[in-house]
Amino acid sequence: MKSEKGYTGVDIAISIVVITIFISLITVITYRFNSSTKEIELKSEALDIAINKIEEIKSKGIEQVNEEGRELNGHQGFYQKVEVTDATDIINFEDNQLRKDNLVKKAIVTISYKFKNKEEKIELSTILVKEF
Repeated sequence: MKSEKGYTGVDIAISIVVITIFISLITVITYRFNSSTKEIELKSEALDIAINKIEEIKSKGIEQVNEEGRELNGHQGFYQKVEVTDATDIINFEDNQLRKDNLVKKAIVTISYKFKNKEEKIELSTILVKEF
């Protein structure tokens, strides 16, 4: 008998199946890696925006803080909301007059953005004390 050299149809079919499996695995891994990277980038940018806003609030003072939700200039797709609430309950005042003067406020900065058609939020808060 003479040995025949070459590829059979079964060899080619098996190699195509193996190559297809490897390509699909590489595609899925790449997609998940890129998706995770994008999610981390968005969270990091939102956190940076929130920290900068908290620092701005601390430097300006309590009186100039209230802002409604609005889109941020220079940060497309990010929305910011700043709430200021009375926080005198966290301090035990012995003198009720000090409690009435709104000396302590809590500022909450919420940065929201969309990722994969879901709204994600980063929220930071700080306590502000009125100086007198």
